[in-house]
Amino acid sequence: MVNIIVVLPKPEEGKGIRNLLMKNGFRVDGVCTTGSQALGRMDDLSGGIVICSYRLSDMMYSDLHACLPQGFEMLLIASANTLQDCDCRDIMSLSMPLKVHDLINTVDMMAQAIERRKRRARQVPKERSAEEEGVIQEAKELLMNRNHMTEQEAHRYLQKCSMDSGTNIVEEARMVLVMMRT
Repeated sequence: MVNIIVVLPKPEEGKGIRNLLMKNGFRVDGVCTTGSQALGRMDDLSGGIVICSYRLSDMMYSDLHACLPQGFEMLLIASANTLQDCDCRDIMSLSMPLKVHDLINTVDMMAQAIERRKRRARQVPKERSAEEEGVIQEAKELLMNRNHMTEQEAHRYLQKCSMDSGTNIVEEARMVLVMMRT
């Protein structure tokens, strides 16, 4: 579930949007009246959506956008005339007066995009350090010398053992080294 923070200068408007989002199945992590409050709230979260107005009591939307931690996206709510003058690159926007349907669909679309990016990021294989590569290579060489395997066979053996035991290939290579050296 995506984190949502509502930042509007009037607390009653923020609470109204929070209630609307919550009725439609979204979790709202906070309602703030200033940009600095919102930034403080974001420190505890790992990404999400910030719904804010054009002008806050302590900063403009652009200042808040420039300070957003990685993983956060902004949904700017302002009048149609104000939105025409805004630099809205990398910012979603909705014009006032808000239509409930538009707000819900936009937040849902943003949340789905964030979730897709998180899933893709988890699927990217992590880079191995030089030390880890060395451990794998050493284990393969040991398997090649002792068991007369090719490098490809040794690598496949390590992969299969790691999959069977539920460990990563580096841990499996370390276990092979410990077991075969004794």
